[in-house]
Amino acid sequence: MSSSAKEGSAVPAKSKGSWTSFLKSIASFNGDLSSMTAPAFILSTTSLTEFSSYWTEHPSLFVAPAAEKDPAKRCLLVLKWFLSTLKQQYASRSEKLGSEKKPLNPFLGELFLGKWVDEAGETNLVSEQVSHHPPVTAYSIWNDKAGVRLQGYNAQKASFSRTINVKQIGHALLHIDEYDEDYFITLPSLHIEGLISGSPFVELNSQTYIQSSSGYAAKIDYSGRGWLSGKSNSFTAALYHQDKKKESIYTVDGQWNGAFTIKDGKGKEVIDSFDHAKTKTTPLTVSPIEQQDDFETRRAWKKVADAIVAGDMDTTSYQKSIIENRQRNMRKQEKEEGREWQRRFFSRTDKSPVVEKLAAQLGESLNESQTNGIWLFDDAKAKEAKSPYHPDVTPPIYEEAAAPAS
Repeated sequence: MSSSAKEGSAVPAKSKGSWTSFLKSIASFNGDLSSMTAPAFILSTTSLTEFSSYWTEHPSLFVAPAAEKDPAKRCLLVLKWFLSTLKQQYASRSEKLGSEKKPLNPFLGELFLGKWVDEAGETNLVSEQVSHHPPVTAYSIWNDKAGVRLQGYNAQKASFSRTINVKQIGHALLHIDEYDEDYFITLPSLHIEGLISGSPFVELNSQTYIQSSSGYAAKIDYSGRGWLSGKSNSFTAALYHQDKKKESIYTVDGQWNGAFTIKDGKGKEVIDSFDHAKTKTTPLTVSPIEQQDDFETRRAWKKVADAIVAGDMDTTSYQKSIIENRQRNMRKQEKEEGREWQRRFFSRTDKSPVVEKLAAQLGESLNESQTNGIWLFDDAKAKEAKSPYHPDVTPPIYEEAAAPAS
């Protein structure tokens, strides 16, 4: 699956009427907008399960905290890494394709597996759709050489009020082996700009937090371009000890899709900086499609993706219906046999002491009822599945992945 200019940059002239009708249907729709069928030119060829890979397109930043002995500086490096992921997660697709696209809704059990190999060593990814009602994607990303693991899960609720608003439900948890340290990370809410012009792009809202088991924490405030002033994709962040929330140790400001500067707590001395224009991402590698499992994203959705690129919506609908009907039949059979679909890499739990403790320090709710439970990577399951991405198993032949289509 590759990126293609044919996927469109904005609304084609012949589709203006269709886009206007789509906007009207959004405005009058009650419920979760993610279930709506979008016009062909706004559909993505990429499933939401692939979005987990946007966490680690800078592996060196991902593992950097493990080499820092000072806990405050370690938390700062976690903050820097997190901020560096935001462009990839929320702006890279609209920049490549000209506008944000509606991703494919994953089916239960869908998998996306891959790895990055660079100076940081080998960093592995497992992403799995663990729930369909509600839709929830879980992921685990780890680098054994550095002793760093990220795991988390998320769902989205989309609604319309003057624009499309998306609330992300879930969290991420970063663990560093060397210090037996955990970082609880909340997910930003967002809204879609550019609807009227037909060139949608993401803007982040409100705040997100990072809470460390070491006692250090960070708050990130997002702000977009206003009617009269301000820059789009702007943010400010402050790092502090949880016992002294009003005393910033470090501050960060800039644009999450561009460059930002890290300063001391008084905002006078520049400590560090980051610029996406000067920092290359590491390409993800995946198995060739012919070697993938039938449940792996790019193999499962290939015919749908090819039809979208070709602008053939009849074939797109037909191929999607094959996948959807197969899933309905599987759920029916499971119900008749009194069993539940077995997740391959993750397990559901009602309790997670580490997560609950860190979330409570921020006053955050885990909203388990909206994510069908708390989802944790299950190492025993990974070994049992003989996953090529488990460190005890020799990996298969890889090829460099083409850039995601959205």
